Amino acid sequence: MRVLVVEDEQQVAALIKQGLEEQSIEVDLAYDGTMGERLALSRDYQVVLLDIVIPGINGFDLCRLLKKEKPIVPILMLTTLGTTADKVSGFDAGADDYLLKPFEFEELIARVKALARRPSVGDIVYGETLRFEDMRLDLSKKIVRRHDKAIKLSAKEFTLLEYFMHNPGRVISRAELAEKIWNIKFETNTNVVEVYINMLRNKIDKEFEPKLLHTRIGLGYVLSKD
Repeated sequence: MRVLVVEDEQQVAALIKQGLEEQSIEVDLAYDGTMGERLALSRDYQVVLLDIVIPGINGFDLCRLLKKEKPIVPILMLTTLGTTADKVSGFDAGADDYLLKPFEFEELIARVKALARRPSVGDIVYGETLRFEDMRLDLSKKIVRRHDKAIKLSAKEFTLLEYFMHNPGRVISRAELAEKIWNIKFETNTNVVEVYINMLRNKIDKEFEPKLLHTRIGLGYVLSKD
């Protein structure tokens, strides 16, 4: 496995590199966004570890750029910016996971390995369409429609809706969504799940009938027509 670490604090980058290499993971380092862009686009990486506050191209913009050019490569944000707004910005930029500094190195290793196990380009089935009631998800074109009207979703909103579409009628807990969609352990003091549920509901339900995304108080959320 080869990992790219984009981190401007060279001592922190060196510690991450040492720890990953002890797990037999090859590591390349970039100390600013411009170098990170050049390496990420010129080499193949299984995971990119990306700080947000870096010289040159900042982490959010670099994440968007990399996801546009190499959408399958998983990106893990490593940052001290831990507010819900920061996390939403990271996930909207296309980040696959988000880990706050300081962190336990065992958790970093676990998350890197989990991201690396995700399907590669060759594993993805193209052309598949998911259907529920009048809603359609084209998984290859990343298009969502209700009543034949196109709905624009962010990458994370699309992933969240796709998970519901694979599990229609099943009540899904906040903890499960946090783990499956964001690869994070559920924390009672975070409202990232609720924020995204509300954003998704406003896009797929507000202008349409019947309403499809429902809250089950104390249990979670369900994709159902009633």
